[in-house]
Amino acid sequence: MTFQDSVFIGIDPTSSYKSFTYAVLDRELNIKSLTNGEMDDVLVFLRGQVRAVVAINAPAGVNRGLVKEKMKKEMRTPHKIRGMDLRLAEYELRGRGINVTGTPSNVGLCASWVQLGFDLYRELETMGFEKYPQDGNLQVMETHPHACYCVMAGGIPASRLLLEGKLQRQLLLHERGLRIKDPMDFFEEITRYKITKGILPHELLLPPEQLDALVAAYTAWLTANKQEQVMAIGDDREGMIQLPISQLKETY
Repeated sequence: MTFQDSVFIGIDPTSSYKSFTYAVLDRELNIKSLTNGEMDDVLVFLRGQVRAVVAINAPAGVNRGLVKEKMKKEMRTPHKIRGMDLRLAEYELRGRGINVTGTPSNVGLCASWVQLGFDLYRELETMGFEKYPQDGNLQVMETHPHACYCVMAGGIPASRLLLEGKLQRQLLLHERGLRIKDPMDFFEEITRYKITKGILPHELLLPPEQLDALVAAYTAWLTANKQEQVMAIGDDREGMIQLPISQLKETY
């Protein structure tokens, strides 16, 4: 596949509602779209794409017991291993200090946003999207926003809901060339008066859902354009998580 005329799309299922936040980047990392929508809105947009790489912030498959198999091969007692209800990719991330939610083996036990992600993967498959890496013009991959920010920062960032966490995430994206506002401008707008009145320039910072969608879109862009700077972990039978780093550290 040639990615010359492609768009790079990050999709983040919203945990509280049956909706998504999605971001669209062009080859120069300009933001072409950054918005929210229901499933139908997302699908209508994706049907209009001729060349696209999509990264979804949701598991591509359920847990198939691969971690348990790994424990048995290593002669470790599975029932003594904390968090056995994990996919292999999730197990590898947790082992490095990146705390991610595990995916159950039963779809019915998965959180609503995970099930929403499963629905989206199925819809994209019917639309002709192929699991990366393939040669087609429409490709889809799994990623994880928290894990992406951890590997980009080289450590665990503050909570995405905190001011510090938003600043960190937006700065990480800005430093990598995304055409977004420099979060350091936030501090230039702060005065003694504004602090005493509780008036802070929050409009300069993107909300957590949009930052998560953007890091997914950036991972899609990086995977397509600079493959030497990305890696995938996990097992294809459960879902491979693409990360914007060439090599993981032992611990974060």
